[in-house]
Amino acid sequence: MSDVEQLKKQVDDQGQVVRKLKGDKAEAAVINEQVALLLALKEKLRIANGGDPNDKGGKSNQPLVLKTPKGTKDYGAKEMSVRSDIFSTIVNVFEKHGAVTIDTPVFELKEILMGKYGEDSKLIYDLKDQGGEECSLRYDLTVPFARHLAMNRITAIKRYQIAKVYRRDQPAMTKGRMREFYQCDYDIAGTYDAMIPDAECVRVAVEILTNVDVGPFVIKINHRKILDAIFEVAGVPEEKVRTISSAVDKLDKMPWADVKREMTEDKGLSDEVAERIGRFVLLKGGEELLAELQANTELMASKKAQEGVADMVLFFKYVKVLGVLPYVSFDLSLARGLDYYTGIIYEAILVEENVRPTEAQPTATKANEVKDGQDIDESVVRVGSIAGGGRYDELVGMFLASKGKKSKKNEVPCVGISFGVERIFSIVMSRRQNAQLKANRTKVYVISIGDSLIEERMRIATELWDAGVATEFAYKVKSNFKAQMNHCDDEVIPWAVLIGSSEVEQGVVKIKNMLDKDAQGDAAQVTVKRADMVAELKKRLAMN
Repeated sequence: MSDVEQLKKQVDDQGQVVRKLKGDKAEAAVINEQVALLLALKEKLRIANGGDPNDKGGKSNQPLVLKTPKGTKDYGAKEMSVRSDIFSTIVNVFEKHGAVTIDTPVFELKEILMGKYGEDSKLIYDLKDQGGEECSLRYDLTVPFARHLAMNRITAIKRYQIAKVYRRDQPAMTKGRMREFYQCDYDIAGTYDAMIPDAECVRVAVEILTNVDVGPFVIKINHRKILDAIFEVAGVPEEKVRTISSAVDKLDKMPWADVKREMTEDKGLSDEVAERIGRFVLLKGGEELLAELQANTELMASKKAQEGVADMVLFFKYVKVLGVLPYVSFDLSLARGLDYYTGIIYEAILVEENVRPTEAQPTATKANEVKDGQDIDESVVRVGSIAGGGRYDELVGMFLASKGKKSKKNEVPCVGISFGVERIFSIVMSRRQNAQLKANRTKVYVISIGDSLIEERMRIATELWDAGVATEFAYKVKSNFKAQMNHCDDEVIPWAVLIGSSEVEQGVVKIKNMLDKDAQGDAAQVTVKRADMVAELKKRLAMN
């Protein structure tokens, strides 16, 4: 009997053992132990069969299921064209603000990631031990960035990074919540005067969300020190602060009654303490909310509250100077569950379009029409967070402390914001009409009429390529005129160069507008000398 046959028999025998235990209703611990042995045998059998992932227990004739894993997806050519536009817009804004880019590994040592994400640590993907190291797929780009700073002793940098991250979450594909997705991070590391980099992060967020045209949005702002002071004054035990903070952060998705029930019934907080928390975390507004907090003597007795409010006073002053105050909402329910935040925190959300403003809570139909002093009615929120971030002053020092180098001088204060591309992409795609989507960047299609003229089409394409113009032509010696025209329409190519035998003899070409079917005269089609073709096309492309 071969090794594979022996393993098959062991798998069958162990399967019978498990089935009998379940039939006899044995203790769960005993069943689990035998199931673990069965799975180990199946893994040995899979390896013995050559490691074929589609071989279930040695049955190699199983049909291959063609699908992507749960929470992942393929993107077609038209989708990638839109995503490329989004990435390009984001990078342009990042670089306009002076950021440089770095790259970090897609997986990190497990100990680097653990203990940095609070309750979300359970969503980290662990990898099997490879070469004596326990690794995990990165959950975000912030912790790897902090590790990079600590490892290389970098004390100041303005960086951006665009890369995939992985979370073992329950996906909601239509809303852009996935297990594998891109994040676009912008961070400022270094010791600077309070709230200056923090305000610039909001400016960066406003520029990006406006330029990619996601529709009306608002950026919620809070401060972890203010939130911690609220918990302190309300009487939340120190060991429950982060778990209660996580519950409060759900107020954008759940009513207060449900959040309160989670805090009291699930997390053991007293009803009285929960009510005290509610009196604060349901407050939102603008600078007037700062005045309300400053007038609360009980809260302002806390040193944390004093420091947090002082930061927010500066923050509002700076965002006003940077021209982004209309987009900001001070929201005491914003908590962001990650453990590493120490100061200001942000979250950008979309709001419904075409909502009629009310006198109490005016809401503009376009984000750039929101005026100073207006409150945005957040009851009309239609999509989850599309960007988020905040200040994390102790994360780099945490890594250095683990190497026995903990001291104030080793701390590298950081602040940043991260954009969820998948959610932005799903929004942009829903706002664009099918006719607006194109798979390629081709600007000109060379079409021959009548005779094949394949070599002449090649010459014209070569001339345009040399001039830096994205050009295509049909890969057929004899190409049907209608088929060539249809290709322009299908691929949304804006211009066509038309040639026939007479055009070649006369040394001219026809340049045809393929997008504007209502164009008249020269705007629709023009005949130019072959020598003037490149200049004419570049002029017309510049006008689009």
